[in-house]
Amino acid sequence: MTCTKQKRLVIAVCAFAAFALWTFAVCRVDVAEIGPRGSTVGFAAVNKAFHDLTGVHMSLYIITDWLGLVPIALAMGFALLGLAQWVKRKSLMKIDRSILILGGFYLAVMTVYIVFEAVAVNYRPVLIDGCLEASYPSSTTMLVLCVMPTAIMQLNTRINHRAIRCGIAAAIAAFTAFMVIGRMFSGVHWLSDIIGSMLVSAGLVMMYHGLCSSEEITCR
Repeated sequence: MTCTKQKRLVIAVCAFAAFALWTFAVCRVDVAEIGPRGSTVGFAAVNKAFHDLTGVHMSLYIITDWLGLVPIALAMGFALLGLAQWVKRKSLMKIDRSILILGGFYLAVMTVYIVFEAVAVNYRPVLIDGCLEASYPSSTTMLVLCVMPTAIMQLNTRINHRAIRCGIAAAIAAFTAFMVIGRMFSGVHWLSDIIGSMLVSAGLVMMYHGLCSSEEITCR
């Protein structure tokens, strides 16, 4: 294992550890009934102050919700690429290694989502269609922060034209920033939800990046 790969995997482990500690803190520190229907939330003072500052913007929530289909479409595109390689090369093991690892990465992201849907750490600051919904970590934020950076890594190895490659990377980065900021200021998540998503996404992406030594995030 190269030094670079080791560093990336160490960063991934540190990010996962930070996420675990943050999750524990969200469950234990300054927990109060500030959510709808008396639901409890950790870091209550900070979360309430931020929520009061931003307010609720359902239009922004709806926009970011629909735009959440973009990373899903990208993930499906890479899945179809892997399937096409499997059919053409007639062997699962002949699929590009980075695509196989990407498939495992998507499964890991899905597992995190399922776990936190089943075990609700806290609930949204607003009711959605009259119902309480689990909000930690923000699943849309996690989806975007996991799929879009790994898409850049994949496209960097598949697009030879530097200007096109960098242009696409810039567009993806801008889209990612809009989604994270939009989700944060829509008022449908607590600030701690967004931070949790950033930490777990950093761990997952760096784990993928560490396992795929040929991928480069920056333009070549």
